[in-house]
Amino acid sequence: MPIVSNWSKYYEEKRMSARDALLKIRSGSRVFLSPGCGEPQYLLDELVKLGGTERRLNDVEIVHMLTVGSAPHAQKAYDRNFRHNSLFVGPGVRSAVSEGIADYTPIFLSQIPSLFRSGRMPLDVAIIQVTPPDNYGFCSLGVSVEAVKAAVESADFVIAQVNRYMPRTLGNSFVHVEDIDAIVEHDEPLLEVPPVEPDDVALTIAKHINRLIENGSTLQVGIGTIPNAVLYGLQNKRDLGIHTELFSDSLIDLIESGVVNNSKKTFHPGKVLATFCIGTRRLYDYVDNNPMFEFHPVDYNSSPINIAKNEKMVAINTALQVDVTGQVCADSLGYRIYSGIGGQADFIRGAALAPNGKPIIALPSTAENGTISRIVPHLSEGAGVVTTRGDVHYVVTEYGVAYLHGKSLRERAIAMIQIAHPKFREQLLSATKAQKYIFEDQIIPEGAIYPVELEHTQVFGDMEIFIRPVKASDERLFQEYLYRLSERSIYLRFFQIRKAFPHDLAQELVAVDYQQNMGIVGTLDSSDTSPIVAAAHWMLDYNENMAEVAFSVADEYQRRGIGTYLLRLLIRLARERGIRGFRATVIASNTGMIRVFQKSGYVLHTDYDSGLVSLMFRFDEPSEAKQSVNKS
Repeated sequence: MPIVSNWSKYYEEKRMSARDALLKIRSGSRVFLSPGCGEPQYLLDELVKLGGTERRLNDVEIVHMLTVGSAPHAQKAYDRNFRHNSLFVGPGVRSAVSEGIADYTPIFLSQIPSLFRSGRMPLDVAIIQVTPPDNYGFCSLGVSVEAVKAAVESADFVIAQVNRYMPRTLGNSFVHVEDIDAIVEHDEPLLEVPPVEPDDVALTIAKHINRLIENGSTLQVGIGTIPNAVLYGLQNKRDLGIHTELFSDSLIDLIESGVVNNSKKTFHPGKVLATFCIGTRRLYDYVDNNPMFEFHPVDYNSSPINIAKNEKMVAINTALQVDVTGQVCADSLGYRIYSGIGGQADFIRGAALAPNGKPIIALPSTAENGTISRIVPHLSEGAGVVTTRGDVHYVVTEYGVAYLHGKSLRERAIAMIQIAHPKFREQLLSATKAQKYIFEDQIIPEGAIYPVELEHTQVFGDMEIFIRPVKASDERLFQEYLYRLSERSIYLRFFQIRKAFPHDLAQELVAVDYQQNMGIVGTLDSSDTSPIVAAAHWMLDYNENMAEVAFSVADEYQRRGIGTYLLRLLIRLARERGIRGFRATVIASNTGMIRVFQKSGYVLHTDYDSGLVSLMFRFDEPSEAKQSVNKS
């Protein structure tokens, strides 16, 4: 593209009415239309009048990426004049695609520019919307860069609506007047999409996701209920960065509060990297000429290779349905296309490749007012797999987090059932047993809701231990923990020397409901694959409202106060649930366990019988030492 000094002369020569510009389009042409909130509404309306009302055009294919507006050209009345082809199905054309009067072309977002440049989808005309030119003749593509530059470079004829309402965004987001063939000046407000207020389910999902986000992470955030809820909950984080396809108004508050400063980014540090934005005038004014924001085409911005250059990259994507093996459907409801592939696969794979990256799929556990489970034994007939089971890492619902990467089908199924809505778990359990994914005697307590609020890190001397409730999916971790115990520790815990810890025993220790039976484990870090180094359990006797307690600590972590801490934690949880007290039976030589009970803060009742010691204390009998501490 030669840059000429007298560009204003060329600008005047190319300036014309919308009608004159659109008359350059011929029947049978393929026309690219700028997507999202960058859609040139005036030119589109004039095109519909020309082609539909005046019947001057037939069989014009309109290629579009995301339709936010009403898409008048996709109405049944104009089906002989225009044929809409969506590269991502937006709300404006969802019905048209479903009814068969519009098309859908599935494709990764990052590959759309090469589709145009390679000639596999040749473009006759590109209709775009830009800012007025700057002093050097450059027009900004504003809020919608995506594949627009590739369309401009590939199309035989480019028509641009010059709109003073379009913000001037920075980055690789400029088109020179020389590259435009027809200029139509028309000012009109951009399409706006206000932020969606998150509901309680979205806020709960967001809490689970926010626990996974570390300070200094770089985020991919979109728009919608769950992304907005995630952004609302990040106020206590520090030094976050943004590398995303799109963003909305919700990001502004995080930038102004200092939570998002992009200072720790390892790819384009200091910059919010995006390819388009969808929001309100507040957002458009905020990004206008703002050097913090860089807009780039999708083949650069959404390239998994470039995404992976961000350390601690967290990609958050939503889904319509996920099966128990981890297959993610995000683009269709059965055979009915709902959206598209978009950038989900690009960002999931990019985050997986990034150092300390976290790819996350988030969805509510149910649909249709709670009547349908989104966690399913198998995807619905016709459902498309956008993210494969091999790509999935984290899946999050309002009931918790399932980590699937590197897990067997059995482990995945158990983890997924745990985060399904409780009323569908028995059904899922039966279905997965029939599929032979899990053991025939597999137990996942009905109604058990993982108490995420109990997760925390505790310091013991010079080391930190992550404390959390046990989960049914911990079965293999628990077996590994037991096999690492010394013979003496095994004997003290089980009153016998055991050489095997089969499924039925391990399952009994991890399949808890957090009410009548409770399990707490200590691990080396917060990841789901971190080794267990300590465990504590209770089982409630309903008749006497007393709980039988047992706990153990891996040999190399003993005598650090971990057992004492776990007992005190169990006491607090038991008291909150109205349990009367604790009992335990220990071998008389297990002096460590006895000492832990003696330090419980309650009057200890003991009974010796044939080398075994029965220990019991009630919560309504504090010891004198505990009473004096409380009085002080």
